[in-house]
Amino acid sequence: MIISRTPLRMSLVGGGSDLPAFYRHQRGAIVSTAINKYVYVTVSKKFDNGIRVAYSKNEEVGLVSEIEHRLVRTTMEYLGLSGGVEITTIADIPSNGTGLGSSSTFTVGLLHALNAFNGRYVSAERLGADACTIEIDLCGEPIGKQDQYAAAYGGFNLIEFLPDESVIVEPVICLPSTLAELQRNILVLYTGITRSASTLLAEQSAAVATSEGKHTTLATMVRLAYVLRDELQNNNPDAVGEILHDNWMLKKSLTSGISTPTIDAWYDAARRAGATGGKILGAGAGGFLMLYAKPERHEAIKAALPDLRHIPMAFEPLGSRIIFCH
Repeated sequence: MIISRTPLRMSLVGGGSDLPAFYRHQRGAIVSTAINKYVYVTVSKKFDNGIRVAYSKNEEVGLVSEIEHRLVRTTMEYLGLSGGVEITTIADIPSNGTGLGSSSTFTVGLLHALNAFNGRYVSAERLGADACTIEIDLCGEPIGKQDQYAAAYGGFNLIEFLPDESVIVEPVICLPSTLAELQRNILVLYTGITRSASTLLAEQSAAVATSEGKHTTLATMVRLAYVLRDELQNNNPDAVGEILHDNWMLKKSLTSGISTPTIDAWYDAARRAGATGGKILGAGAGGFLMLYAKPERHEAIKAALPDLRHIPMAFEPLGSRIIFCH
């Protein structure tokens, strides 16, 4: 039996520049951190030669080609695996449309567990690259590359996306006290709204590909990612809130579906209560609202947003790990 544990992620600045419509023309960059919420994948030997896959539903099939779960089926085909396995998965956070990269996190964790089950070591770089191949190239998802690499590597990073399809993951180097203050200042609230990230990202890709103005907007967000990296490396976490605010205003302008009047009202109320910046995590339109404010303002912000549920989150330094091997 093998169990993998893979962290979800929280992206701060530059989201959308990991889409090929942008990075194939100009280098993309995002600042992202893994968080202490996880997807667990268990792979164990099955008594017979069949395949059992357990997630929100149970599948019992005889052949890989019969598996309904597209990511499981495609991953097993990609690795050249047949039957005789049971695969189960659980997650700390709802797995659909919450903006924490759960689909890619699952793919990375599944790849890690299946490789370990077959006695193969894989690096974080390989896990990220293979997960992108499976989701983007083989499954045809109109998504970017940031989630796969954030899940594979863990930590707090600047992740760059180059026109030649290569990806560079560079840790943000700063004092431990700076990261600790950054973490204390972040407040994450669950909106209760889920949405299709693929649909939103397809709309963003089309907008960037067909509008020079949208491409310029995304280029400005990339510059903000480097500004955020530099401010943190200069140990200036007080600058983070306004950078997040500027990034969110730019991101909202990419397509009309990224925000809603309700989300705008929540964000404005949070700003009046003391938040200096924030954003909807992920593609937009729902999921988690991340806000930046001094800790003494957090209770006032939560009181101003009584319909939203506070979810404590902390940074996770480690990427996907095999936590049990027997």
